[in-house]
Amino acid sequence: MAKIRIAQNPTFKAFVLIPIVGEEPEKIEFTFKYRDRPGLAALFDDWSAKGKEMRASFGDDTTLSDVVSAETELQVQQIKDLVVGWGFDDKFDDKSIQALVKSCYGTAEAVVSAYQSAFSQARLGN
Repeated sequence: MAKIRIAQNPTFKAFVLIPIVGEEPEKIEFTFKYRDRPGLAALFDDWSAKGKEMRASFGDDTTLSDVVSAETELQVQQIKDLVVGWGFDDKFDDKSIQALVKSCYGTAEAVVSAYQSAFSQARLGN
């Protein structure tokens, strides 16, 4: 008899290597929301559409500050879409998520990569 069940847990944990300027990345445990394949595809489609929309809104008078602000907003949303908790001492809330994205360049990419990696490992293990 199989020792796994078809229904997945609503959350799962994985470590994320958070980039720290001038230091080695810090390994922090995150608690992620589980999504099935169609849900995950829809989420990634949404991010792609928002990214295209963001880039299309940039004009000749767009400043670097405008670009960073728009990217930060998208990256905060990505973390909110995937994460339900973390191993930082800071409370998991909108203010802390925004502070993390603003202060640790590359964090959103690291979070998304760790999320995708957890799914890849599950595929390999089955």
